[in-house]
Amino acid sequence: MMNDINNNKWTRLKVAGLGELLWDIFPHGKRLGGAPTNFACHCQQLGAQAYPISSVGMDELGVEATAELNELGVDVSYVQVNKEFPTGRVLVDLDETGKPEYDILENMAWDHLQYTDALDSLARSIDAVCFGVLAQRSEKTRNTIQDFLLQTPSTALKILDVNLRAPYFTKELVESSLKIANVVKLSDEELPVLAEYFSLSGEVDQQLKSLRKMFALKHVAYTRGADGSVLVTQDGALETRGVKVTPVDSVGAGDSFTAAMCIGLLRGMPLAEVNKFANRVAAFVCSNAGAAPVLPASLKVI
Repeated sequence: MMNDINNNKWTRLKVAGLGELLWDIFPHGKRLGGAPTNFACHCQQLGAQAYPISSVGMDELGVEATAELNELGVDVSYVQVNKEFPTGRVLVDLDETGKPEYDILENMAWDHLQYTDALDSLARSIDAVCFGVLAQRSEKTRNTIQDFLLQTPSTALKILDVNLRAPYFTKELVESSLKIANVVKLSDEELPVLAEYFSLSGEVDQQLKSLRKMFALKHVAYTRGADGSVLVTQDGALETRGVKVTPVDSVGAGDSFTAAMCIGLLRGMPLAEVNKFANRVAAFVCSNAGAAPVLPASLKVI
């Protein structure tokens, strides 16, 4: 029996994307982005009440960012406005396969995220939160992220989207993030880094199982682009083949996978179906321009 994710029979989930909100600047124009922001936008489409938690500058790009989020129906109550630092920007180039390369500008508004009473209240009522390593490159935002995560209910999903972006990660930062998370999503490009950091050996499945056990994680999701994904749980590894599409650009595809996985887990979908659902959503995003295209109705049922 398939159910519309937005059907009133479902309790409205509260999820947050905690970290960077920025503009991806492409040669042909700009798009709103930042992995936690993309995550929130996709969760909103998939029926949750989603909150991006970040900061923008008191500038034109900041006004545009909040306006675009409003158009997407996303609540911007927790997007702070910083008077001293500009709205984040990332210069993006795409290779012939659509794979992005990034130049992430420093000392942006999202590097100065404040922990407030409002954030503390939200943290205590959240069903899931997604965070990454990149937004913790500054001490201020790192402290805010960790304070928020420490206040979430014990039942909440704390999803680490590893999302390594050189040179903004260290073993210590990755390790502290893994210790506070209970679900991890990483890619085939990121696993070798973690394998080296934490002496993970054997085939990929064994490395993922070792990582899950080492940090007492509920789930580890491993994405392989067009080759699908592996979802590791305490009961073993579930593998799903990728959905064949004609790629346009892969910006935001991983974030949409994380969002779909999050909603699937919160809704109690069978884990094999969670994996398939997340791949379907990510494949659609990869086949469209932009990090958060409007999802078709067929992807809003579980």
